Formats: sequence, structure tokens, C-alpha cells
Amino acid sequence: MPRTSLLGLMAWGVLLALLALSWKGADMRPLDLLRDSGNMAEYAASFFPPNFSQWRNYLAEMVITVQIALWGTALAVVCAIPLALLSSANIAPVWVRQPVRRLMDAARAINEMVFAMLFIVAVGLGPFAGVLALWIHTTGILAKLFSEAVESIDPQPVEGIRATGANALEEILYGVIPQVLPLWISYTLYRFESNVRSASVVGMVGAGGIGVVLWEIIRGFQYAETCAVMIIIVVTVSVIDLISARIRKALV
Repeated sequence: MPRTSLLGLMAWGVLLALLALSWKGADMRPLDLLRDSGNMAEYAASFFPPNFSQWRNYLAEMVITVQIALWGTALAVVCAIPLALLSSANIAPVWVRQPVRRLMDAARAINEMVFAMLFIVAVGLGPFAGVLALWIHTTGILAKLFSEAVESIDPQPVEGIRATGANALEEILYGVIPQVLPLWISYTLYRFESNVRSASVVGMVGAGGIGVVLWEIIRGFQYAETCAVMIIIVVTVSVIDLISARIRKALV
């Protein structure tokens, strides 16, 4: 048997073993889906028809949610660019690269919801806490993605610029950035879409936006209103996805 096939079988075996070992810990109960299907159908029916009587309030809070995502993403991009360069193997030495990478690992490891709860204690309830939470978490994600793009560049343009006597900053500006900019734009747009969804969630702990409304109506068992809010969130994210796809097509 070829070595690659053997390694592939071993990898599948390890994956299946991990899934089997995780069955109990994940409390997998697929038969409960069938046993309680009647209750779930009754529960789902209570969401329809959706109640849009407060649509103006829902729409206003959705706009705030998009604004939270926009500021969180913008601040993250500003911070992620230098951090990505400092964590790239072909740009920074190991004694700089490794500490920066570990810092970005920490920013990615902690969920936006946890950051939101921490910042609510620090700055109080409201959208600003949501912006700060998305900023920190998204910085870690974008710095990772940006650095991977930098590490995959063609070194020849950089070497050519270096041969002209350019300094390190000029090498980055004229040799690195032009190669990675399309990918950076694509990653940024994707994270903005994702942050709109995340901003909806962090609002549920008091960080402003549509999440606050969603949490209140869920707590009040107002399922028709909950369905209306979810429809607004889905439509908003879909529109943003269509717009960002056109922007990526035009720029990337």
C-alpha cells in the first residue's frame, strides 16, 4: 500500500476515534430529536406568522448593530496590519514574531461574548463595549490571516526593490503591500460580514444593538416578534454579503 494511502487511512482512523471519544462528552442524543419532534413542531409553529409591529425599532437597532460591526472591523484592520507584519516569518525576526503571534492567539482564543462582558464592566452597558469586544477579537483573526498572506508572497519583487538600495519600510510599501492588498481586502470584507452576526450576539449581554432587543423578546416568550427580528438580521446579513461580493469582484 502506498505511504500516502496509509497515512490517509490513519488520519481517518484518528478522526473517527476522536469523534467516538467525544460522543459522551458532547452529550449526543440524536434519538431525542425523534422522540420530541412533536414538541419541537409546536414550538416552531409559535414563531409564525412573524410580528413586525415594532419594525421601526427593530430596524433602528439593526442599524446600530451594523455600526458596531463597522467600527470594530475598522479598528481591527488598523491594528492588524502592523501586527501581521511583525508576526510574518519573512518580515520579522523570531524574537519579535513569536511574542506577537502568542498575543494574537490570545485575542482569537477568547470569544467576543467574553470580551463584551469584560468591557461592559469596564465601560458600562451599550454599543461601545460591543465595539471594543469585536475590535480585540477581530484584530487577532485578521492579524493571523494577513500574516499568512504576507508569508506566501513572491519574494522576487521584494528582492528587486532591495537591490535598488531601498530600506525595510520601502520594501514593505512597494514590494509586500501591493501583493497582499487584494487578499487583505477580501479578508476584511468577510470579517465585516461575520462581525455583523457577532454584534447581534454580543448585544445579548448588554453590548447594544439588535441583540438587546432579541434577548428581551426571547425572555418574554414573544416568539412571533423573535421571528421578525431574526428575519431582519438574515436580510441585513444577506444584503451585506451581496454588496461585499460585488466589492470583492471589483477590487480583488
